[in-house]
Amino acid sequence: MSRSLVPEPLAKLPWVILLLVAAIQGFGLVMLYSAAGGSLRPWVIPQGVRFCAFLAGAIVVSRIPVEWFRQFAFPAYVALALALIAVDAIGEVGGGSRRWLDLGVIRLQPSEFMKLSVVLACARFYEMLPPGETRRFAAVWPPIVLIAIPAAFVMLQPDLGTALMICAGGATVMFLAGIPLRLFVGGALAVAVAAPLAVNFLLHDYQRNRVFIFLDPESDPLGTGYHISQSKIAIGSGGVWGKGFLNGTQSHLDYLPEGHTDFAFATMAEEWGLVGGIALIAAFLIVVRWGIEVGQQATTRFARLTAAGLSMTIFFYVAINLSMVMGLAPVVGIPLPLFSNGGSAQMTVLLCLGVLMAIDRQNRRSTAW
Repeated sequence: MSRSLVPEPLAKLPWVILLLVAAIQGFGLVMLYSAAGGSLRPWVIPQGVRFCAFLAGAIVVSRIPVEWFRQFAFPAYVALALALIAVDAIGEVGGGSRRWLDLGVIRLQPSEFMKLSVVLACARFYEMLPPGETRRFAAVWPPIVLIAIPAAFVMLQPDLGTALMICAGGATVMFLAGIPLRLFVGGALAVAVAAPLAVNFLLHDYQRNRVFIFLDPESDPLGTGYHISQSKIAIGSGGVWGKGFLNGTQSHLDYLPEGHTDFAFATMAEEWGLVGGIALIAAFLIVVRWGIEVGQQATTRFARLTAAGLSMTIFFYVAINLSMVMGLAPVVGIPLPLFSNGGSAQMTVLLCLGVLMAIDRQNRRSTAW
């Protein structure tokens, strides 16, 4: 019997999901081509090269035993927490923020890796905790500390969007681990009470203005509210079928700021309309659903919580960005992963995908055994 031309490790990869992810990225490259006025530069070629490199990295990560992620969850968290401290002390400043460590060969942004690390660390903690202890205070405060430390250092950079993503990923693991719902309700009420103080005393001026303009977007349509106003115009003018490829006006006439990064969805919706938007959202939801199914099939508590937490991290990326560009949430600088230009979110999502594929591979081996 002849052997398959495709090596067995590659043949067992979830190719339907990989092809769907590649399709999302391909659609994003088409959008970047349009945003550049029909040119492969300056965004399409670098974004495509980064995607190929990060996808290859995700496939390599999928070959790592899940036990390794379990064993190194806490050491990796500590290393990244120290890196965040180093960023605040000696990090490189760019665009008014201090978010990178210049290592000579590359510029490292530890906060992106921390989104993944917080999920792994919280999942490891709850795996170590006896199930009967999840309703006690000892099951609540250690994960809160694990989440609060990196979130606080990221806020100092300042990077509100990444801090929210870190909190969302960790809170998801806490909820799925069985922490009582009343504690989340109490926490939400505490946040609601503390929010006015945080807005007035903790946020920077530009972040505070974004919150105020979200509450009243028409108060400064040509200033702070310009981004949201133009984004709504672009999305609404696309209608059902869109204006057609390369026929967008808001982005091509430079009315829409950041049409290739944070507001890439608005650029796409103007040209591809409601149909294009629904197709893109459906593709992301299929990827998230697959990740949740991987967690449901996992045989260990750590793998279940990790898969669910990483799947919801991808979901929060999409949900926050879409809420932001539609004016349903303040502008917090969260890009649409695998679609907007930029390598940070692209790398984080593909790393999440790599770990999910590793858990899926373990599930397949357990089922076969």
